Amino acid sequence: MEGNISITLKKNEIVLKISDDLEQEKIITLLNKKMPELKKFYKDEKTPIRVTGKVLKNKEIDEIKNIIKNNIDVDIFFDTPKTLGLSSIIKTFNKEIAVSETTFHRGSLRSGQRIETEGSIVILGDVNSGAEVIASDNIVVLGTLRGLAHAGAKGNKEAIIAAGAVDTVQLRIANIIKEINRDEEPLHRETYIYIKDDKIEIV
Repeated sequence: MEGNISITLKKNEIVLKISDDLEQEKIITLLNKKMPELKKFYKDEKTPIRVTGKVLKNKEIDEIKNIIKNNIDVDIFFDTPKTLGLSSIIKTFNKEIAVSETTFHRGSLRSGQRIETEGSIVILGDVNSGAEVIASDNIVVLGTLRGLAHAGAKGNKEAIIAAGAVDTVQLRIANIIKEINRDEEPLHRETYIYIKDDKIEIV
């Protein structure tokens, strides 16, 4: 049981690896037991902790982060892909979509920022919570989509959204809206989003 969470000290970080088949209740129990072991790594330095392994729901991430933060004041990162995998990029461009003018935005969008464009847009970064991307055709986010993305804003139901990871509460394509329960659903990685039978599908 103790082997289901491993702690590894690397050059610039401490890696906390959680087994894929470990339930959240057991994760919490084991993590509390491992806090003394984890604390031994800390004296004067503030080496960041990276949590990897199991795909976690947002609520689970918050619980794990709180346990660590209550014991050690340190930066904690959870593994999320920063770029789309090759398979997702191929899938995105293999779909028969209308060819349109594409705008590229370099860098992440902060809360309060809004980009609205004709045609398609590629965001070379993240779309953070509180930011908005609106396009008349397709939206591709090479990082994590946490804000609002509205593809096909002028009614194009063939439009798609693709992202390295999706951690938002709502997706829109044309006039179709999908609400996402962030507490119940896992983080969607290397995600491709389109309309099928008048419903938004996430694959």
